[in-house]
Amino acid sequence: MAKSKLEEINRNIYDIKNKDDYEYKIKKGLTKEIVEEISKQKSDPEWMKELRLKALETYNKLKLPTWGPDISELNMDEIATYVRPKTKLNSSWEDVPEDIKNTFDKLGIPEAEKSSLAGVGAQYDSEVVYHSMKEELLSQGVIYTDMETAVREYPELVKKHFMKCVPVNDHKFVALHGAVWSGGSFVYVPKGVKVDIPLQSYFRLNSPESGQFEHTLIIVDEGASLHFIEGCSAPKYNKVNLHAGCVELYVKKNAYLRYSTIENWSKNMLNLNTKKAIVDEGGQVDWVSGSFGSKISMLYPMSILNGKNAKTEYTGISFAGGGQNLDNGFKVVHNAPNTSSVVNAKSISKNGGKCTYRSLVKITENAKNSKSSVSCESLMLDDFSISDTIPVNDIQTDEVEFSHEAKIGKISDKTIFYLMSRGISEEDAKAMIVRGFAYPISKELPVEYAVEMNNLINLELEGAIG
Repeated sequence: MAKSKLEEINRNIYDIKNKDDYEYKIKKGLTKEIVEEISKQKSDPEWMKELRLKALETYNKLKLPTWGPDISELNMDEIATYVRPKTKLNSSWEDVPEDIKNTFDKLGIPEAEKSSLAGVGAQYDSEVVYHSMKEELLSQGVIYTDMETAVREYPELVKKHFMKCVPVNDHKFVALHGAVWSGGSFVYVPKGVKVDIPLQSYFRLNSPESGQFEHTLIIVDEGASLHFIEGCSAPKYNKVNLHAGCVELYVKKNAYLRYSTIENWSKNMLNLNTKKAIVDEGGQVDWVSGSFGSKISMLYPMSILNGKNAKTEYTGISFAGGGQNLDNGFKVVHNAPNTSSVVNAKSISKNGGKCTYRSLVKITENAKNSKSSVSCESLMLDDFSISDTIPVNDIQTDEVEFSHEAKIGKISDKTIFYLMSRGISEEDAKAMIVRGFAYPISKELPVEYAVEMNNLINLELEGAIG
């Protein structure tokens, strides 16, 4: 019998481990002295240092979430919150140190840049090590740079927006992020500029017992448009790593932003990320999300529709294997008339993995004539995996159209039997069904990233991720 396609794929490229060789690694723990040292290492302006210290105070006051997955194993005394690799920010790929460059080469980042991207940022541990953008975007006034450079070179623009969409008191791990953030991307698209080719940032965590806290801030001005892609991965270690990044998206009047992300952390990672968008009149933000890997994930992107006729769509998939608890979902707040939201969420669980879809749809009294449609589907590949759906729908006006549909099921034995009767192996039959289930998400991605997502699904099916 021919070798299964699933067996031909392995996770080796994602589990590349470089020697934990860094220029500087802060001592483990979370104290005022550590936060002040990070601020000093980053050469923060005074306002940023004050923000960090205020965030630390808030972190110490807030308690861990009492709902969702148990994250009591997280011990900040065992996490180094800042690791600087042995390199500076480079604008030429050839100047990146060989071991780091080889890692990103194997992950396909430079090749993707050549074939399908208008700009790329690559972060390794706590620092962006490479950044570039095509000249035609520069001539149009588009800004795409690392977050630290943006703080220095565009202080008024950053200060106006930084942690305003996601305030430091949002929850405990946002406060943690505000105190120790490092790296990330800043994008500003001027009025009326259409960025036709995607920009991408890729985040790679290499150092064990450390955290990654990148900050992404994107502003798409009036009438402008952008597709931004984010990827992330990490090798497997036998101790906990932490990811608590933050994404803030501002979509101005009649602007459009598509934000796509493939998260492929290893299964020692706690992924406690926060993402929000504020959408003005006539604007639209679309989210496309694939969540793979990580031991625990708590991730709920959110759109706040503040202007009339604002729109949002969310298309997401998560895949939980044995030992994983992926608590994901989407939140949307309709704050103005004639706003609309469409949510299409899917999850797959196998080998005892747990997927939870947790959502919020809030339609305020001001949001008359708004529309919202929510669909969540769960597919379980065995008898002992778990899938839960926990929606919250807060509808404060009668003048709306709202629908919610949830479906949980297993792979049909009859379907498997039918495919096997056509000469397809049982394993390949299951893979076909799963890929068909995931197709609505993969078709929303550029072809290179759809291929990556399908490969990750294959890896999950054979139990090869992390």
